[in-house]
Amino acid sequence: MAIVIWLAIYPLITLIFTVLGPYLIQINPLPLRTLVITLIAIPIMVFVLMPFLQTLLRNWLQK
Repeated sequence: MAIVIWLAIYPLITLIFTVLGPYLIQINPLPLRTLVITLIAIPIMVFVLMPFLQTLLRNWLQK
């Protein structure tokens, strides 16, 4: 399951930084910037990416 989570989170965080990086850099302090990133990433992970990946990789996960 850790591999599945990594397969979802790495591209997602990379995409968030690519698209929103210039705006995120302006947010200070760092904990507030991290809060914004997690407010975006966690719902996408939980409600979109993880169900999709669990369905896609169902056979592998059940071994």
